[in-house]
Amino acid sequence: MSTFAVGDEDFLLDGRPVRLLSGALHYFRVHEGHWEHRLGMLRAMGLDCVETYVPWNLHEPEPGRFVDADALGRFLDAVGRAGMRAIVRPGPYICAEWENGGLPHWLTGPLGRRVRSLDPEFLAPVEAWFRRLLPQVVERQVDRGGPVVLVQVENEYGSYGSDRGYLEWVAGLLRDCGVSVPLFTSDGPEDHMLTGGSVPGVLATANFGSGAREGFATLRRHQPSGPLMCMEFWCGWFDHWGREHAVRDAADAAAALREILECGASVNVYMAHGGTNFGGWAGANRDGELHDGPLRPTVTSYDYDAPVDEAGRPTEKYWAFREVLAEYVEGPLPEPPEPPARLGAPVSGALDEWASLDGVLEVLGGEETVTPVPPTFEELGVDRGLVRYRVAVPGPRRPYPLGVTGLRDRAVAYVDGVPAGVLDASAGEDAVLPEPVAGLALVDLWVESLGRVNYGPRLAEPKGITGGVRHERQYLHGVRARALRLDAFGTETVAEVPFGPPVKAPGLYRGVLAVAEAGDARLRVPGATRGFVWVNGFCLGRYWSAGPQEALFVPGPVLREGANEVWVLEVEGGGPSSVELDVL
Repeated sequence: MSTFAVGDEDFLLDGRPVRLLSGALHYFRVHEGHWEHRLGMLRAMGLDCVETYVPWNLHEPEPGRFVDADALGRFLDAVGRAGMRAIVRPGPYICAEWENGGLPHWLTGPLGRRVRSLDPEFLAPVEAWFRRLLPQVVERQVDRGGPVVLVQVENEYGSYGSDRGYLEWVAGLLRDCGVSVPLFTSDGPEDHMLTGGSVPGVLATANFGSGAREGFATLRRHQPSGPLMCMEFWCGWFDHWGREHAVRDAADAAAALREILECGASVNVYMAHGGTNFGGWAGANRDGELHDGPLRPTVTSYDYDAPVDEAGRPTEKYWAFREVLAEYVEGPLPEPPEPPARLGAPVSGALDEWASLDGVLEVLGGEETVTPVPPTFEELGVDRGLVRYRVAVPGPRRPYPLGVTGLRDRAVAYVDGVPAGVLDASAGEDAVLPEPVAGLALVDLWVESLGRVNYGPRLAEPKGITGGVRHERQYLHGVRARALRLDAFGTETVAEVPFGPPVKAPGLYRGVLAVAEAGDARLRVPGATRGFVWVNGFCLGRYWSAGPQEALFVPGPVLREGANEVWVLEVEGGGPSSVELDVL
């Protein structure tokens, strides 16, 4: 058993000063079969500690229904076996470029801006979740022989709100649940952020990508004593669909890391290994200085231009960081572990079966609702997936523009079963079909959320059609809505879908890939526009021809020798004819 404490100038392990050399690695973005390898890569780079968030919405998709809620404990056990320490950031809000910042849609839907405050209707579910989650952290704390040395209070709250009573409540709940290791907060090195996000008696840390001396000077104005720590050293960045791939020069990042360490500070490299937003869990951001502008959805890859890339390989940045970190550790660094198995040879396979979106909806869809105005995704209980909104245009009447107000985020329109255009509200929330629509028409709008906002004042905004459908200036009432949730796609359920010969249209495509030597790979869907891919029932995430991401990472443990079933849910374009597995 050991003790870990916050001293006047340093962290203290059993009373001795220590510096934390940590790296961010999110267990939920890495296939469990790769945890050991990725931890070994971090050790070999010179890190002795691992930081992870915990996504509430992944583990409690519906109130009281838990999915793999003990994964954090298994990951912390792997950290302990690797001989490393752990920093846990349990939320309830995590940002992390993750859907809704980790908050469940069933909570943000009814509460909206009341989340992340002392509102009792928010606090009660948070407490219930923490009492379910935290025992696996408490029993793995350093004073109980485990790896956990620090636990975070909320996350970057100073970038969002000023309800100090809420932060104090979260800190009190953590203590009441048995957390005995030091607590901390993390915020940008700005006066208003540190003022809004700090808690008296709790260590404040700073997040930045450069300018360590200036950042720590700001932190010291708010916290005159205690160890300095950059809790998020942004060594790279994430990508948005339709934008250029983000890259940071390795030498520049290594110089910024060296500056942090020269200040005598501890560091958490964000990200040391980013991983992948499997399952369509990528979040979204709003453009603009105040983060309230056009929507920018995050891509499936969370490579982050990190030292260890999405496939677990060392990059130029890895070796540059290793050289810097080697000066701050005792003894020689271990060599990087052997890489996981890679795909033996390229493989392609035909997508020779197809089912229409309507046919898939009949089997996998939720119950149809009929309401005067369109229900939001939250009202339909949808976190990730599609909703078909169906509305009739009465007549007789001459053609008028048909538009959608409050569209979030993208709709593929059909008029009397014929494709009528794509409505994209990324630059606003109102969109109009390219051609007018006459009376006595049936309009289908297939709407997809491209990821809920994970940061800024637009957190907790609803998805789907949040306003209404208009013909000229007139709202059309009597809307039939039916959800197609990503979670509905399973091996047994998809087997019930009525497949037929492929048709060049949106729908669910199915095929088989014959693999001789299974291992990590990249998957491409030539000719596809936008949708999702599953391999052997495992959802790799969203693809989109908008780029910059051109292929999806396939963890080797998902593949098997022989036949591998692939599903491609194309929601917008003419449809692919094949899938390709590439060697990494």
